[in-house]
Amino acid sequence: MRAYETMLVLKADLEEETRDALIAKYEGIVAKEGGTVQQSTKYGKRKLAYEINKNREGFYVLLNFEANTTTPAELERLMKIDENVLRYLTVVKEQ
Repeated sequence: MRAYETMLVLKADLEEETRDALIAKYEGIVAKEGGTVQQSTKYGKRKLAYEINKNREGFYVLLNFEANTTTPAELERLMKIDENVLRYLTVVKEQ
């Protein structure tokens, strides 16, 4: 198992229930793939450095999790096709 960190930028105009459901969905994917989520931090609505798909603001979420090496690829594949996710980045955390 490796430690990963994923930063998500969601659309800022999503309702709180929808936003929480999306975060729970991605946490569930990590669990389904055999990993564990250590921490999920919501940084809230922030102004973007540049416009992304006509959005000037985004809702930032940080996921810290441990998983096998195939989990981040599956997570990113699903984020890529989700229209509510503006940007994402997954990195391997140093031990």
